[in-house]
Amino acid sequence: MKKLILLAAAVLLQTAVFAQTTWKVDKAHARLQFTITHMAVSDVDGNFKDFDVTITTTKPDFSDAKFDLTANVASINTGNDMRDGDLKSDHFFNAAVNPTLTFTSTRIVKTTANHYKLSGNLTIHGITKLVTLDLWYRGTIVNPMSKANDAGFQLTGTISRAAFNIGGMYPNAILSDDVTIKADGEFAVAK
Repeated sequence: MKKLILLAAAVLLQTAVFAQTTWKVDKAHARLQFTITHMAVSDVDGNFKDFDVTITTTKPDFSDAKFDLTANVASINTGNDMRDGDLKSDHFFNAAVNPTLTFTSTRIVKTTANHYKLSGNLTIHGITKLVTLDLWYRGTIVNPMSKANDAGFQLTGTISRAAFNIGGMYPNAILSDDVTIKADGEFAVAK
């Protein structure tokens, strides 16, 4: 009986391992961007040029997916070299001390068809906070070029600048506390 239980456990474990799929972001078709309001009258957009995202799942609808993101803070780009330099400085992100920002999901909850609430630990400026963002699974298609499956996602939400001690010397009248996040990407099964 003991051998039968061990054999059954081994089969179940092997099935679970083989059923897990890892997806990697196609960086040519992905963007990690943010928007902040300046002086309460205009929005300033930026993005991180260098980032990586991995998704691990066992279900075709990604309802059990785990997302892991890492971005190189020094790759921040707002289209203005002087502002980018300031954002990398200790006034904001302090890229020399905190070279990466990370997000590791801890929970995914389906809200409607192809829409989820994705919660996880976001680390910026050396500070980790639990955040919940909106995830739209845009579907999976067969890529006509690679003949392999590609899945598309869009992640949106708002985080607090103050919660991560970013630009603390600037009051909300100069820079809004709310920072809007929008990430889009295509993913392929990792080889």
